[in-house]
Amino acid sequence: MPPLTAQRPAIKYPLPIRCLHWLRAVLVIGLLASGWYMTRLPESDMSTASLLYPNHKQFGVLVWLLALVHITLRWRYSKIMPSTPPQLSPWERHLSHAVHRALLLLTFLVPLLGYSLSSSFSESDGIPFFVISHLPEVLPKNDSAFVVFQTLHRYGAYCLLGLILLHGLGSLKHRVMDKGGPTDVIPRMF
Repeated sequence: MPPLTAQRPAIKYPLPIRCLHWLRAVLVIGLLASGWYMTRLPESDMSTASLLYPNHKQFGVLVWLLALVHITLRWRYSKIMPSTPPQLSPWERHLSHAVHRALLLLTFLVPLLGYSLSSSFSESDGIPFFVISHLPEVLPKNDSAFVVFQTLHRYGAYCLLGLILLHGLGSLKHRVMDKGGPTDVIPRMF
């Protein structure tokens, strides 16, 4: 016997947006973990570093490219994207929009800063990208600029991690407290 009050199915994001969301999530979390791990390695452990650094670079370039794809898809699907639930309080709506924009901005900016630090480092061994042996390094070698880019890349990554945690906690809050309700947004992304 069907329930007395049938719930409407959740409006989902378009499949390409959903797939891209989860792919980017896995890649960014993997890059944050590998970046944290590899920067704590002793300089004597170059065998591990020689494996981690090139992979961190090429997956960082991939995340940057996926951020461009994400922007393009959001524009392409703008008319069919689910809207923010009107039941959210104004502060939740503003916070949600700010976090989503900042996540997109940082997934674009943090890899660009990583490229800049690698490109400007005088002892850089290049920036690999899977089948392309090395991407062109467009910045002049300058170890002072490298230090600035390195600092910005590090703190940008920490900000990105904080935003990911805030995004996840917000989604879980609505899932646990509002399960099945109009502000339960998790079903939109599955």
